[in-house]
Amino acid sequence: MLRRIAALLALLTLAACTGGGDGDGTPDTSSSDDVPGVIVVASGRDVTGRNGVRQQLIDAWNQREQRAGSQYSARLVELPGSADEQRSQLLGALQSRSAEYDVVNLDVTWVPEFAAAGLIRALPEDLIGDGDVIDSVAETARWDGKVYAVPFNSDVGLLYYRRDYLERAGVERSDQGAVRTWQDLRDLADALGGRPAQGSYGKGWTTQLAAYEGRTVNAVEAFASAVEDFALVDEDGHYTGTVEDLTAGIAELRERTARSYLLQDAHHSDEALSLNDFAEGRTAFLRHWPYVYAALHRTFTPEQLGVAPLPGRAVLGGQNLAVSGASRRSAKAAELIEYLTGRESERCLLEAGFAATRESAYGDGVRCPTAVAPSASPTGEGADRVPRDEGGRPAYARTILLPALREAVHRPRTPLYGAFTQTFTAQLGPLFGDGPPRDGTLARRLDEALRRALPD
Repeated sequence: MLRRIAALLALLTLAACTGGGDGDGTPDTSSSDDVPGVIVVASGRDVTGRNGVRQQLIDAWNQREQRAGSQYSARLVELPGSADEQRSQLLGALQSRSAEYDVVNLDVTWVPEFAAAGLIRALPEDLIGDGDVIDSVAETARWDGKVYAVPFNSDVGLLYYRRDYLERAGVERSDQGAVRTWQDLRDLADALGGRPAQGSYGKGWTTQLAAYEGRTVNAVEAFASAVEDFALVDEDGHYTGTVEDLTAGIAELRERTARSYLLQDAHHSDEALSLNDFAEGRTAFLRHWPYVYAALHRTFTPEQLGVAPLPGRAVLGGQNLAVSGASRRSAKAAELIEYLTGRESERCLLEAGFAATRESAYGDGVRCPTAVAPSASPTGEGADRVPRDEGGRPAYARTILLPALREAVHRPRTPLYGAFTQTFTAQLGPLFGDGPPRDGTLARRLDEALRRALPD
């Protein structure tokens, strides 16, 4: 630990000597010495609820610091609004220095943008280079050959389904092996028909297709499933798409969202609305994230609810912790990040409902400290109904969640991600309206728009 802190201080001294705040992407660092005080951690809402696991981990770090006689403590600030609104708040605060944030919790797609703008600091490689962070997840922390963040909690698209609906329709196998391809899902939707004997049942599946990031995620999953080694940008974030690949991706997305299988409300749904439709029995299949595993098990029994890998390719999500460029406690902030993303902390995050970023969290050799326990519900109330294995992990963690994370695909990694996703979402909109254009026509329009949004 002492060697790591020394390396951090050396890094900060170098930053102070090589410039600052002049538009070259180098953070303005007036001193290499940390100022004792409160380390402010800015983050979005904790989906594990009131006094959630993130707060519990920070409380545990504060207790450790207090016992050691430290002059530092940490405080969690949760930002209101949607992910897009939180991004705007963080960008504005860090650019104007109107808020003294030391650590920022960034969506994985934001790291290149914040790094290229000099709003977050480069960090030592060994914070993620110990071989324990899942490879696909570790990639999200790097930009331009440097580590700028540390994976905190991950995310990946999964397929939830109603076992009881399938059994009622005569499907013999209602375990995860029943749906391995999108054709399997369509065949099962056909078999279900109107048989689920649920008055509110509508169509086979639902997802998040409203004009926001959910549409981008679903589209990238379809495109990556249709085109081998699909990529829209190179390692520098420059656009590399082709009309041919875009046409294949649009064709796959059109097939997945055919009116005969998709709940029509999906065209206007986000995470909350699609979850509600599934919970009310309006559909048999739901594409969603790991955090709803616990929420759904408060509604359904294990005999009613199943979860499986998403057919085809699934998008990687999650959040990474970074040190702000203007932090006056940057070395201590990095030490806090090391604690919050360490092996025991990641095990706590997994047990609480997040997708852990470390391989060891899914094994038997790491335990969550007894001082940090998962919340029982989003409100902090009620019994824990999550099915768990003998080690206390969510029952699906080792067999479904971990393999899905390893195989997940990235959204385009570019400092211009905001421009990309706005363009991508808007250009795909006509696909879900009346009289949608042909695949090739829509692909050409999308290609032209993306070339403008992501110039070489």
